[in-house]
Amino acid sequence: MILCFFPIAVFSLLTSASAAKQFYHLLGLKILLPQTSVPLTENSERTLLYIAMKNYSATSEFVLLGLSVDPHIQAVLFMLFILIYLLTLMGNFLMMLMIRADFHLHTPMYFFLRQLSFLDLCHSSVTVPKMLENLLSESKTIFVESCLAQAFFVFATGGTEACLLAVMAYDRYVAISSPLLYGQVMSNQLCVGLVWGSWGLAFVDALINILLAVNLDYCEDHTIPHFSCELSSLFPLSCSDTATNFTLLLCSSVLHFFGTFIMIVSSYARIVSTILSISSTSGRSKAFSTCSSHLTTVILFYGSGFLSYLLPASGSPLEMVFSLQYSVVTPMLNPLIYSLQNKEVKAAMGRMFRKYFHSLL
Repeated sequence: MILCFFPIAVFSLLTSASAAKQFYHLLGLKILLPQTSVPLTENSERTLLYIAMKNYSATSEFVLLGLSVDPHIQAVLFMLFILIYLLTLMGNFLMMLMIRADFHLHTPMYFFLRQLSFLDLCHSSVTVPKMLENLLSESKTIFVESCLAQAFFVFATGGTEACLLAVMAYDRYVAISSPLLYGQVMSNQLCVGLVWGSWGLAFVDALINILLAVNLDYCEDHTIPHFSCELSSLFPLSCSDTATNFTLLLCSSVLHFFGTFIMIVSSYARIVSTILSISSTSGRSKAFSTCSSHLTTVILFYGSGFLSYLLPASGSPLEMVFSLQYSVVTPMLNPLIYSLQNKEVKAAMGRMFRKYFHSLL
């Protein structure tokens, strides 16, 4: 739709302004010229028409308002979030390295955990570097193309993580309900297929939404009351009809995020039923301990994610808190949750550090 303005611009410059206005009205476009008491000549009217058309269609940048406009608070926030980002990188890289290096962790559960760590790296790296840049910058601008790309990857990585958490819930159900058949059911081929399916489904879903959003035109108001670009934040800035975009985003969210959430709830309902059928208290405790880390991650991800997307895109402090929890804090916490609540991970970490320090000595 944006491409249609190029021939119109040429048409308005090469012909009379009145003819150009008639052409715009035929297309259903309303161009408002500034009101003035001085009679307009043909050349001045053509110039004003061009300026009005440019203001309507040529928005090339958005302004991300971020978390605060106070320079002192921005400096404190920069130090805080760069520390969180470094901890996120270090924790998730360490988790990936440990799972790859320790053969005791070469099981389906830790294969999925390794994929989760990689996803947390990706999801955090989509938003945090630009947020850190804007905390030090005065302009706080982002190109429209870059904003759409960021919105795409936020949607894609978040959707992939939702699918992966549903897969991990199913993995825990198989491990608890059929421990003797666990290795046969969760074969390497099935695990790889489930991971690729999670990535593929999320990327297709994000691509459909972004391709529809690319055709939107944006008005003079190009201020986003957020620290990152998300589809729900772009719709209010558009001069186009966004009803189709909003409906598609709503359907995608319901089918993708709520669909995976229902799958997780279903898996845990069966897990609870299986645990309650275990006679010994120690057996129940051991079975539940294998799910506690994953359950904590699910609560953090879906709790903050749902609240972030259900709240209107107004830039309120509460919305910012949930968005930060969803996209910045949770990726940092996941390695800590799995390392503190999982005995096998703590044992593998001890073996890795002993091996490393032994090689130094």
